[in-house]
Amino acid sequence: MQQNIGGWHLQLHVFAGITQVSLGFLRLGFLIDFLSHAAIVGFMGGAAITIALQQLKGFLGIKKFTKKTDIVSVMHSVFASAHHGWNWQTIVIGASLLSFLLFAKYIGKKNSKLFWVPAIGPLISVILSTFFVYVTRADKDGVQIVNHIEKGINPSSVNQLYFSGDHLLKGARIGIVAGMIALTEAIAIGRTFAAMKDYQLDGNKEMVALGTMNIVGSMASCYVATGSFSRSAVNYMSGCQTAVSNIVMSIVVFLTLQFMTPLFKYTPNAVLSAIIISAVVGLVDFDAAYLIWKIDKFDFVACVGAFFGVVFASVEIGLLIAVSISLFKLLLQVTRPRTAILGNVPRTTVYRNILQYPDATKVPGVLIVRVDSAIYFSNSNYIKERILRWLTDEEELVNKSGHQKIQFLIVEMSPVTDIDTSGIHAMEELYRSLQKREIQLVLANPGPVVIDKLHASDLAQQIGEDKIFLTVANAVAACSPKLLEECANIAG
Repeated sequence: MQQNIGGWHLQLHVFAGITQVSLGFLRLGFLIDFLSHAAIVGFMGGAAITIALQQLKGFLGIKKFTKKTDIVSVMHSVFASAHHGWNWQTIVIGASLLSFLLFAKYIGKKNSKLFWVPAIGPLISVILSTFFVYVTRADKDGVQIVNHIEKGINPSSVNQLYFSGDHLLKGARIGIVAGMIALTEAIAIGRTFAAMKDYQLDGNKEMVALGTMNIVGSMASCYVATGSFSRSAVNYMSGCQTAVSNIVMSIVVFLTLQFMTPLFKYTPNAVLSAIIISAVVGLVDFDAAYLIWKIDKFDFVACVGAFFGVVFASVEIGLLIAVSISLFKLLLQVTRPRTAILGNVPRTTVYRNILQYPDATKVPGVLIVRVDSAIYFSNSNYIKERILRWLTDEEELVNKSGHQKIQFLIVEMSPVTDIDTSGIHAMEELYRSLQKREIQLVLANPGPVVIDKLHASDLAQQIGEDKIFLTVANAVAACSPKLLEECANIAG
C-alpha cells in the first residue's frame, strides 16, 4: 500500500512535468504576458509578506503552527500561542540576528564598496548563532534547532513509478493542475526578478526547463518543483549576478548534505527565519505601487487585488485575481476602445483631439471622429453607436448655436489596423444611418489591410471612391473648400 501511495504522488509529479514541457513545446509562453507589471508588483509584495509571516514560527519559537498561509490563520496561530508557545530566548536570537542582517544591508546600500557585507551576513549569522547555541546549550531551554539531518541525497524512485491502476487518472488530473499552478508561480516570480535585474524572460524555455526538472525530479522522490520566492530572494539579496551561482550553490548543497550535515545540528531555526525575513522585507515596493496609483487606477486595482489575494487567501488565489483583473481590463479596452472628436490646430493643416488641444477648432458643417482601435466583432457595435452619439450631440449643439448643419462625417482611420466582417457590417449600418440624416460618410487614411477589405466587401464602392482620402486635411478640403482657402492664406 505504501508503494502505491508513493507511486501515485510520483505519477502526479510526472504529469506535472509533462504538462509544463508540453506547454513549452507548443510555444504557449505568451501566456505569461497576461501577468501585468501592476499584478506582479502586488503579487511580489503579497508573497513577501506571506513568506515573512510564515517565518514567525521559527522566529518566535512556536511549536504548533498553522499550515495555512493566509494572514488571518497565521496571526490567529501566533496570538493563540502567545502565552505558552513563545520562547523568549528564541526571540532574542532572532531579533538580534535580524537587526544585524538589516544593518548589513543598510551598510551595503550606503557604500557600494562594502557590497560584500550584506552578502556574507547570512553566513556569519549562521556560524555565530550555531556556535552560541552549542556553547550555551540554549536548546535545553526551548530554543528550536535544526537537529538531525539525513546525510546524502535522495535515492532513486524509478521503481515506484506506476502508470496503471486506480490512481493513474487521479494522479494525472491533479498533476496537470499542480503543474499549471507551479508553472504560473514560477513564471510570476521569474518575471519579478527579471524586471529587477533587467533581463528578458523566455516563457517557452522556462516551461520546458521546469517540466524537464519535474520529470527528472520524479525519479528522485522530489516535490513538484517551482520557483522559490524565498530562496530566490535570498539569492538576489546576496548579490548573485548570473546562473553560475546556482551551479556553485548546488555543489555546496551536495557537499553539505554529503559531509557537513552534523555541523548544523545546533543551528537555531530563528536564524533561518531571520535570513528569509531580511531577504523579503525589501521586496514590498511601496514606491512602485504609488506610481501605479498615479498612472492608472485600474492597474492599481489589479496590484491591490493580487496583493490581498496572496495575503488573505493563497498565492494561487492572488495570481488568479491578478490575471482575472488584467484580462478584464484587456477585454474592457478591446470592447470599449477610445474615440475622439478632432479639430484643426490653428495655422496648420493638422487635426488633433479637441480635448487634448483646446485651441483646436471644429470645422463648420463637418464632424471629424477618430477611432483608436481595430474594428472587430467585439467592439464594432460600440464604435458605430459611439460615433452616432457623437453626431447626435454635435447636432444638438449646432441647433442651439445656429451654426452650419452637419453635412459630412469624416472617420479618421489611421489607428484602425484591421477590420473583420462584423466591423464591415457595422460600417455599412453607419453609412445607411447617415444617409437617412442626409449626411455623407467620408473615410481618411484607412490602412492597406482595411482598404483591401473595404474593396472586397464592396463597401468602398457604396461609400464612393471619391469619399476615401489620404489625410484628414484632404478630406476636409474636399468637404469644405472655403476652410482650405483660409488655411492656405494663413500659412502664406
